[in-house]
Order: sequence, then C-alpha cells, then structure tokens
Amino acid sequence: MKISTRLHILFITLFFNLSLCYAQDDSITKEYKKEVIQSISQLMNDFYVFPEVAKLTEAHLKAQLLDGYFDQFENNETFATALTNSVQAINKDKHMRIWSNQPSINSEKSQERTVDEYIIGIDRSRGANSGFNTVKILDGNVGYLDLRGFAGMETGKHIADAYMKLMSRTDAIIIDLSKNGGGSPRMVQYLCSYFFNQKLLLNSLYWREGNSTEEFWTLDEVGGRRMPDVPLFIITSERTFSGAEEFSYNMQTQKRATLVGKTTGGGANPGRGMRINENLRVFIPTGKAINPITKTNWEGVGVIPEIETTVEGAYDKTLELAQKAAESYRAKRNKIYSQLFMDLNNELDHYTVGKSDDLILESLKKCKEANLFDEGDVNNLGYEYLLTYKKPKIAESILKANTILYPNSANAFDSYGESLMINGDLEASLTNYQRAVDIAVSNEDRDLEFFQKNLESIKQKLKQK
Repeated sequence: MKISTRLHILFITLFFNLSLCYAQDDSITKEYKKEVIQSISQLMNDFYVFPEVAKLTEAHLKAQLLDGYFDQFENNETFATALTNSVQAINKDKHMRIWSNQPSINSEKSQERTVDEYIIGIDRSRGANSGFNTVKILDGNVGYLDLRGFAGMETGKHIADAYMKLMSRTDAIIIDLSKNGGGSPRMVQYLCSYFFNQKLLLNSLYWREGNSTEEFWTLDEVGGRRMPDVPLFIITSERTFSGAEEFSYNMQTQKRATLVGKTTGGGANPGRGMRINENLRVFIPTGKAINPITKTNWEGVGVIPEIETTVEGAYDKTLELAQKAAESYRAKRNKIYSQLFMDLNNELDHYTVGKSDDLILESLKKCKEANLFDEGDVNNLGYEYLLTYKKPKIAESILKANTILYPNSANAFDSYGESLMINGDLEASLTNYQRAVDIAVSNEDRDLEFFQKNLESIKQKLKQK
C-alpha cells in the first residue's frame, strides 16, 4: 500500500515526538554537559565554514566547563541559551545557535496532541503565505510589499509571481523587509531577477563541504513582467536577517535600490541544523556569502541603509521618497511613450501593402518592451483600424504582429484569423483559427468554445465558396 507523503511525515512526527517524551530529561549532569560540549566541538570542527574559529570556540567552551561556568544551568533550555551566548562570544556568528527540543506531553495523549499540532502547523503555514504578507497600491501609484520571509521556490514561486503581477504597473515599489528573518537563497535570486534585465552575478556562496562555490546570477526567465527601471526602495530594521539581508545587499551594491530604516541584523553565513543529542540541536554555518562587488559580506556588521530612520518612521519616510521618485519616473516614461506613439502612428499613417508590415512589427515590439502596450492593447488597436477606421489591411498587419509578439495566445490568432477572413483570404483565416483552437486546448483556455465556433464558421464559408 502506498502512503501519501503528508501521512508519511505525520507518522514520522508522531514517532519522533513519542520517543522524545522518554528521551528528554531536564535533570542534566556535569558529565552530560561535557559530552554536549564535546559533540558541539566535533560538529564545528567538521562543518563550520571557518575551521580556525571553530578551534578557538572549542577551547573557550572547554575552558568555561572546567571553570564551572555551566554548573549553574540545570535544564536543557537554559543550558542551550548559555551555550549560544558562549559560542557567539567567540565567533560573532549570529547564525550559530543551540536550542532545546520542546518536551513532549505524556504518552497517553501524545498522539492525539501531535495530530492537533500537525494540523495547527498546516494552518500556520497557509496563513504565512510563503512570507508574502501584504501587497497594496498606495497613493502616487506606489506598490508596497510586506515580505516576511523567502520561501522555497517549490511553494513560493507561484505566490511570488501573483504578488509581483499586482505591482507590475506601478511607478515605484517599496519592499518592506523590516520583519523578514530570511529564507531560501533561490527565492532571493528569483525576486532579484524581477528588477534587472541583464545577466548579473548577484551573490556567491562558498561551502566548506566540497570546497565549492555556488554562484547566483539573475535568471533568464521570471513568471511576470520585469521592472528593471522602476524606482525601488527597501525598508530594513534590526530584525532584517540572513536572506533578507542578502536581498538588500544585492540591491544596494548593484545600486538598484535605496535602503531606508535601521542597520540589519548581520548574519551572512548559511548552514543547517544538526543533532547534538536527543535533546539538543545546533545550527552550524557551513558556508559564507561573497558579494561580487565588495568581495565580502554583511556578517557581524549588517547592511547599512542609505537613509537611517527610526523603525517607527521608516514607512512614512520611504513612502515620501517613493512618491517623489514615482512622479519623476512617470515624467520620464511619458516622454518616451510619446515618442513611441509618434513613431507607431507614422508607420500606420504611411502604410504600404507589402512594405510596412516589418516596420509596424518593430514599432509594436518597442512599445511592448517599454511596457506601453500589452497583448490586449495591440488587439484593441487592430480592431480599431478594422471596425472604426475601416482600414482592414492595416488592421491585418497589426493583428499579425500580435501573433508574433504573443505566439502562445489563442486570442491573438483568433483575431488575426478574423481580419484575414474579412480581407477575403479564407485559407489563411482557417489556418489561424485552427491555431487558435489548438493553443486554447493546450492552455485549457476558458474561451475554447468561442474559438471552436469561429473555426467551424470559417469551415462552412470555405464549403460554400
């Protein structure tokens, strides 16, 4: 019998928590503490990205043990906190910490309680929405995104695309990372890629294991409209940490964003949690970030914003700056739009059969790249020439260009097919109506039935010819 992944995880969780209720004991001896420190030291020596610092940290822990410093801590919770403070006192690494597993409830009700906690965990995960907390459009056409974490791509990508789409027509963007503790470097890379239109090395991660370096470049594709020139502002605080700091540092060093708020937490060394014993775990940084511009990172110092404010005043100050930037951006953009409109109208006004199609396509392509026109705009322009201006050949040229600019659009081919039909080219019209239906089937287009009716209609016209 095949067990679903979710049930499999649940069974493992049940077993693990049941075992903890027998394994955990808050009464800890000096020998126990010695074994814990020995285990932490071994893990640091084997995996910590800075081997020399691992040795120094080990010496410090063992010296404190001999001096009796840890005698005062009588349970795993307080012992873990003391160990965290001790290791960070030497390595200054805010990622490295030791924590105690929470004791389970008694075995009589542990399974029932664990199921409840599992369901609560699902609800919490759904409520977290992969870190995408709030998106809204503020006065002045400023997009605002409150991002609380960088989820893995497998769960967060489609949510990221949806939120970025909502801000895709704004004139400035604020990304609030003031409550963001970090997350997946892949999601950091993905969201960064929305704000560049060229290939750039954003960050590298050196890993001690394998002595390898992983490079994170802007991606060739994102699931929405890129915004390479839209003014970008990032709100930071002391709570901005790890992956959120990387996003901020990437944008700052590439001079792509203005940071407003407080200096960030200062954690640049990624890693993973490791088992010390049945009661305690430690997070060991196994890598370090290397920025391609500064050749260093923000570990221990944080990312320093260009404009420092209080935490309470950061939002208002950032909005003020973003609104001014949006106004300037609109003025500059509208000047470009005016020129593009003039160039396109010039091509349309001087249309010559057999000579103007390529020029019109090139002009519309520039309008698309400047975010002046999208598919619907080009389609509407074609029908304006077809139905209002009664210039079917120009309309045909425009609608043909739309199929080239948007080759996966059933509607674009359907509209082009209609213009060909009106211009008397029924064979070409049939080809494009069929193409519209094929794409609609592949895309599960909700207008498939409409496209199929148009296809049957042109088939009937050809039979009657």
